[in-house]
Amino acid sequence: MSNATPPNSMDRHFEETVIAPGNSAVDRTTSSSPHIALVEGSSSPHFSRVTQSLLRFRLRVATITMFGIFAVYFVWHLYQYFWGGDIAEKNSTLLGFHAGLLVVLALSGYLLCPKCDARRGVLRMQEWVVFGLPAVFLLMSQYHSMQLCVREYGMFQNPAPGWLLLIFIYALFIPNTWQRAAGVISAMVVAPLALLAYAYATDRLCYDIIYGNPEMLGEIGLKMVICGAVAIFGVYTINVLRTEAFHAKQLGQYRLSRSLGAGGMGEVYLAHHYLMKRPCAIKIIRPEKAGDSNVLARFEREVHASSKLSHWNNIDIFDYGRTEDGTFYYVMEYLPGLNVSDLVNRFGPLPAGRVIHLLRQICDALNEAHSQGMIHRDIKPANVFAAKRGGYYDVAKLLDFGLAKPIASTEDSQLTQEGMITGSPLFMSPEQASGEGEPDARSDIYSVGILAYFMLTGHAPFEYDRPIKVIIAHAHEAVVPPSEQISSIPHDLEAIVMRCLAKDPDDRFQSILDMADALDKCESSGTWKQADAVKWWTENETIAECPQPEDEHSQAETRIAEIRG
Repeated sequence: MSNATPPNSMDRHFEETVIAPGNSAVDRTTSSSPHIALVEGSSSPHFSRVTQSLLRFRLRVATITMFGIFAVYFVWHLYQYFWGGDIAEKNSTLLGFHAGLLVVLALSGYLLCPKCDARRGVLRMQEWVVFGLPAVFLLMSQYHSMQLCVREYGMFQNPAPGWLLLIFIYALFIPNTWQRAAGVISAMVVAPLALLAYAYATDRLCYDIIYGNPEMLGEIGLKMVICGAVAIFGVYTINVLRTEAFHAKQLGQYRLSRSLGAGGMGEVYLAHHYLMKRPCAIKIIRPEKAGDSNVLARFEREVHASSKLSHWNNIDIFDYGRTEDGTFYYVMEYLPGLNVSDLVNRFGPLPAGRVIHLLRQICDALNEAHSQGMIHRDIKPANVFAAKRGGYYDVAKLLDFGLAKPIASTEDSQLTQEGMITGSPLFMSPEQASGEGEPDARSDIYSVGILAYFMLTGHAPFEYDRPIKVIIAHAHEAVVPPSEQISSIPHDLEAIVMRCLAKDPDDRFQSILDMADALDKCESSGTWKQADAVKWWTENETIAECPQPEDEHSQAETRIAEIRG
């Protein structure tokens, strides 16, 4: 197979849905972790767990910033203390306070690490420490500098700049309601004015300078009030934007937590219902696709097809609707685990017993669909999920009935016109590939055969670099037996796979139950037990996870299990 490419590359290249020759809509999805830690619901963006995580992150950045500023100033302070000459009155108390402040800021930054406690009380206490102690130090150092300047030069330094810096660091970094921010910022606005008032009342030289320059006091006060008002308004504006973003993540009674994947038709989000707090996955149509009648028709068909199915191994649909802004969505069960594509690509071909265990469940799922006169037409590893459900591991779930269609139906003619091809090239049947004739249940059986081939060998039987070559191969090329790829594959299981992959539908199993019966008779049937699944997932839990890079938003959101729609 000289034209083949590596399996991982091929999967990424051909995990698509072809709507018409030369005009394919790529249906790519993304990987994620198989475990979850949900965000708790809240009707307000303030001090939900999202805000707590955001506060921890922002507070850490503010702490590091403050530490850097005071560290640089400490070098200057040391120089002034030891080599400042007569102009620097040595104040060991102030120097010791400065050194202690650096230690406290460093410790606070360490305690605000991503894995540390982020409870509300702890965070607010650290907030007071990070901003309260620098404020006290600023008062002490400014009063000391004020006395020195008055005695040496008959004037004193403007105390406003240091406080303005503190105000804007607080306003920029700390998520707050504007009312709470107004209280803290107002105290910072008043602090330098109170310092001047104290100096006016306690120091004769300061009294003379301030008394002789009342316009200076008015100018400092005006600057502080204006800057404080701007900072408070900034907090209010940021809060409005955060609230709008919060509400933008709401979909009816559901709160969207994080994107789980994206395809050519829509996106899937992890979400939870406000009242029941139940985790779920929501699939929505991309805004740019919402005006496409074919896309909407396929979306609705997927909902209607899936909602009619109730078997344990078919995806459960909870809800469906359309928002006021025209966004279509449906709500399905949340699946912790991995899809078969990721499972094989990460861990290699599966043992025969496990393959049979998963295939047998897919047969049951398809039997329900076929018994209702429905064929799937897009069976592929990305649409088969190995999940944990009801305390059981390796529960197979069949996803994405977006191409499902009643057998011999004349409905939806605009979606599947004559000559159009539907399915994923690597996993479609010859009749799908040729576009001649109408696929039936035996077409799904062919795709299940390729799914089995993939699980046993780690790649599809035809992996060329161009989709048209793959389509032609399905229609005309003989399949290389999987045992020629991996010699340990049992012959009875291989015989089932090869029968599924017959070019002529009449040579395949004529029903999915016939295939299920054949799988039950395999020597490896029943060798993969629940204890084996539990052991495998326990041993590979760390490897199976795909941690996301932490940023301000990923820290605030959740680590999630993948589900692809």
